[in-house]
Parts: sequence; C-alpha cells; structure tokens
Amino acid sequence: MRVVIVGGVAGGASTAARLRRLDENAEIIIFERTNYISYANCGLPYHEVINIDTLNKRVEVKNLLTSDIDYVNYDKLVLSPGATPILPPFYHIDKRIMTLRTVEDTFKIKLYVEGNSPKTAMIIGGGYIGVELAENLTKLGIEVSIVDMQPQLLNVLDSDMISFVHKNVVSKGVKLHLGHAVKEVKVSDRCLTVCLDNGCQIDAEVIICAVGVKPESKLAEMAGLKLGVNGSIIVDEHMQTSNPDIYAVGDAVQVKNIITGEDTLLPLAGPANKQGRIAADNLCGIKSEYQGTLGSSILKVFDLTVAETGLNEKVCQKNNISYDKVILSPLSHASYYPNAKVMNLKLIFNKNDYQILGAQIVGYDGVDKRIDVIATAIKAKMKAYELKELELAYAPPYSSAKDPVNLAGYIIDNIKNGLVKQFEYNDLNRL
Repeated sequence: MRVVIVGGVAGGASTAARLRRLDENAEIIIFERTNYISYANCGLPYHEVINIDTLNKRVEVKNLLTSDIDYVNYDKLVLSPGATPILPPFYHIDKRIMTLRTVEDTFKIKLYVEGNSPKTAMIIGGGYIGVELAENLTKLGIEVSIVDMQPQLLNVLDSDMISFVHKNVVSKGVKLHLGHAVKEVKVSDRCLTVCLDNGCQIDAEVIICAVGVKPESKLAEMAGLKLGVNGSIIVDEHMQTSNPDIYAVGDAVQVKNIITGEDTLLPLAGPANKQGRIAADNLCGIKSEYQGTLGSSILKVFDLTVAETGLNEKVCQKNNISYDKVILSPLSHASYYPNAKVMNLKLIFNKNDYQILGAQIVGYDGVDKRIDVIATAIKAKMKAYELKELELAYAPPYSSAKDPVNLAGYIIDNIKNGLVKQFEYNDLNRL
C-alpha cells in the first residue's frame, strides 16, 4: 500500500509514525512545502502538492526549488495541509510587515530584529500567537503595542478572567489598543504608521500580523471534497473525507464540540496528533474513532499561566445553555509552605443537571494540572459537585489537603444543597 501524505507537521507526521508502526511494508511519502518535517519515512521538503487527480489516484507535485512538475500515484491519500494565516490587505506593501506561522517565518522575524534593532513593534491580533510574540519582543527590549478588534485579548476567556491577563500584560510595558480596527498603514523610510478607526496613529518599526488562521483547503476543494465550517474539510469519525480513498487531519478539518455537538474548527496540535493516529489506524483496518474535542489549551503570558477547557460563558449564551458558574481564588499549594501563589479558577456548569461545561484558570504554579483534571472530569461526564470527591495527590509543596479542584466541587455542592447563594458584581445594583 502506498500512502501519500500532504503536510508534514503535527497531523501528517503523526499519521506517518503510526502507519509505520502498524505496517512495516507500507510505502509512505510525505510532501511538505517548507523545509521542516516532524517525522518522515520518506519526507520530501520544498515539494508542494498543487493538484489531486482523484480519477487516476495521483497527485501533481511541484518542486519549489526547481519548479519541476511530477506526478505521484497513491493508494490512499492523507491531507494534513494545516491552516494559513489570515492576511490583511496591507500585508504586502512593505517587507517590515510580517506574519508568524512557519519555522521560516520565525527566522525571518529573528533576522530582522537582530539586523535592525527596532525599538518599537506593533502586533495586530491578540490571540495566542500575538500574546506570545508580545512577551518575546518585550524581553528583547522592544516597546510593543497590540491592536485587536475585540475588546479583549484571548477571546477564549471571559471578560472577568481576562482582566487578570490585561493587568499583567500592561504591567510589563505592553500597550493595548483593544476594540479598534486598523484602517490603513502608512509607509515611510523611518517607520510604519498604523492608523486606527478611532483616529489614533501609532508608529512602529516592524508590524507582525497575527489576526488568526483559516483552513488550508484549496486542494480539497479542487478535488471536489465536501467542505464545511469556514471552508474546512468535512470528515467522519474515522477521519475519512467524502472520497473513500482520501483522509484528512489537523487544522484544516471540521470537528465536533464534545459538549454542544456543533461543528467547529480547532487549530491545536493535540487534536491533530490524535487525528493522525486515528487516520492511520483506519488505513490499516483498525476501526478507531475521533470523538470530538473540548478545546483544552494552555498559554504562558510572561510570568502568568492561562488555561481553559470546554465552553466559556459566551459560547453557553450563544447555544442557549442554562448555566451557572463559581469563581474562587485558592493558593497553588499549602499556605505555610514558601512561595504559595493565588490562582483564579472559574468553573462553568449546567444549571439544571450540574454537568461540567468548562473552566478557565489564570495563575502561576499548578494551573496546568488543575485544568487537566477538570478536562478529564468533563470527558468522564462527572457532575460539578462530584469534584469534591476526587482523591488528588497532596503534599505541602504541591497542593493543599483540599485541592483547588476539590474546593470548586465543595462550593457547587453548597449551592446545590441551598446552603449558600451567589451574588456577582453585576448584581450590586439590585442588592
């Protein structure tokens, strides 16, 4: 069996690795248009697949170094093209306007910074990449500004939790221009001037666009495959597309939200790797299924750690889910042991059946293990009040006898039994 894989990063590489373990005789060919492949039995960098001939089961491949065209037959084809950055209309007007998606993009930014020593930088987009870039550029001594059309950074968090992040980011010297769009960019030899829709003009020596990504599904569309949300590739639970000989994995595919059941996109490496393994299993006759996603993620923001899983309030409201929430601020470990730090934990649950819907945590130490426990509890369909019953590892340097996850369960149990009532800051006027 010859399996051709288009894309050699998370999903494609995971598919290749699993295929090789399951079938030592399979011929595996990976085409990757950049020079970096995570894993390859037979990896071909700087080769781009430009067309799929589904009738004759072959791909048309362009050598990006020589422009030569070749054709490669396949028995089964796996698409893992990933996502491509959304580029604003002014992106191509100056070489000082860049984006960050590939390893080559990283080198390009690094070389520019080292060669020109810019004092100021503008990041357009306040998502994961934009925030991480802000930290790295700030640590190089560059004055950083972030512009985003949304009224907050990191739109996966609710406004009450992101406030802790905003305070931290501003304290590090990053200037935030939130709730505003870029109207135009003026170019001069000295700098680039970003003009916002509120009339504000900000000078920067380099601009990095991080406004989001979209599925790289052009090949799939040309091949006549069915497309879904935002042009993503529709696959079944076996990662099979509308063509039985073609599978697809990673950032370009449509997935289901485990909680709401709605179709969505989730450009994260964890799901892509799982999907790659599942595609390989099915190619080798093992009926594995992808059950959907929670969207668990974690991010370092300077000295803060930000993590979330499941639904936030905005998604609950969009889906008309009756929900409640608790917010608590426990310490990362026993208070009498040195360097205990506060974490802010928000847990959202269904108001009717107490099913856990999601969680957000902003803190320092121990954020990662708490969000993972809650993500596991959601997958196990635990009730929110049952978190109090979890027996979690305890020693003073690592936790408290009542872990923050347990504490959330205790609070919700008190609410369930009518022992306490909650009032929030937006209730103040009616108290």
